[in-house]
Amino acid sequence: MIRKIYANGVNEIEFLNELEKRSGETDKRVAEIVSEIIDDVKANGDDAVSKYTLKFDGSLPEYYEVPREVINDALTEADRDFVNALLNAVENITDFHNRQKEQGFINPKENGVILGQKVRGLERVGLYVPGGTAAYPSSVLMNAIPAKIAGVKEIIMVTPPLKDGTPNKDILVAAALCGVDRIFLAGGAQAVAALAYGTKEIPKVDKIVGPGNIYVATAKKLLYGIVDIDMIAGPSEILVLADDTANPKFVAADLMSQAEHDILASSILITTSERVADETIIELEKQSKELSRRDIIEKSLTGYGAIIICDNTDYAVELTNKIAPEHLEVFMENPMEYLGCLDNAGSIFLGQYTTESLGDYYAGPNHVLPTSGTARFFSPLGVASFVKRSSFIYYTKDALEQAKDDVVLIAEREGLTAHANAIKVRFE
Repeated sequence: MIRKIYANGVNEIEFLNELEKRSGETDKRVAEIVSEIIDDVKANGDDAVSKYTLKFDGSLPEYYEVPREVINDALTEADRDFVNALLNAVENITDFHNRQKEQGFINPKENGVILGQKVRGLERVGLYVPGGTAAYPSSVLMNAIPAKIAGVKEIIMVTPPLKDGTPNKDILVAAALCGVDRIFLAGGAQAVAALAYGTKEIPKVDKIVGPGNIYVATAKKLLYGIVDIDMIAGPSEILVLADDTANPKFVAADLMSQAEHDILASSILITTSERVADETIIELEKQSKELSRRDIIEKSLTGYGAIIICDNTDYAVELTNKIAPEHLEVFMENPMEYLGCLDNAGSIFLGQYTTESLGDYYAGPNHVLPTSGTARFFSPLGVASFVKRSSFIYYTKDALEQAKDDVVLIAEREGLTAHANAIKVRFE
């Protein structure tokens, strides 16, 4: 089911090259289809959205915008245990993201100059939430809560309707708990385009966040610049870094927790222990038999899974940083010791009782994470993703006079004489 690789400087590198190909460029045919949809929505607004909803979903929803009473009823009628579980998650996610809040600053100087920075939330954000049977209320929490904390004034959610034309009630419950302002039953690239350009019904937003299929992801990519986006998300990933103290049962379970997402998902164990490697393989076979998404898991592990055995811990850490995984679990004897040298990862899970599932749903840190090696330069979604910053400057005449010769010199050296003149005219 999963390949075993002995790290020798060649075999593991060949595997990494395979991973890079997996996350290759957007399929050209998909891009063509999405471009056509975007242009249609830009020109024809809600009529185009309805046309594609009918085409792809088979029927139009019961209503375009979900009435507030429907949202409230979903919350009232929801299973109490489910609501309480979500509320506990909301509390944890809120507490973590509250600590990310950024303050502006003002820096007055002795010569009368005042410099500073103001920070404020975006005006309006669009949240895409997959619907149907593969609905993820956790995505609502992870996207909406940091937006609210950042000071976003309005959150517009779009989500595909169920086959009967109604919204997924679990999504409505999550939306109600974290303060989503308006919800529209529309999905796919057409919903993303509607958020980017605005229609008669769906407001234009400043940023679009949230997961989706390849058509949604492609639409976000093509519309970046018209609107801001969270990131270009690739297939899900997990890497477990383990020594001989790791429990193979836990390792196998966690590898499969990501493999079940998608046949393109990548699940990797890097270990210094061949015993752990071999016993993990046995556990994968054993545990997968009882799982509902076994076929997807097996295809994922066969295609993009690997167990890499390293001679020493230093190289295991080096290889981990090279891969820069979305989720990194550290099943080492003293996991905290490795936090300082693990530089490239979306989220790091320390210790054998810190399963990735905690991060997906409950612990507090965001589960919207960089994939496909982009953890080398991207960060998880957070409060900073929903703010904008403006600097401000105030100079007195005396302060400008002190600076003018330097500014003029630099401007003229660059050949921008109008810049220099804007200084000079103030002292003629």
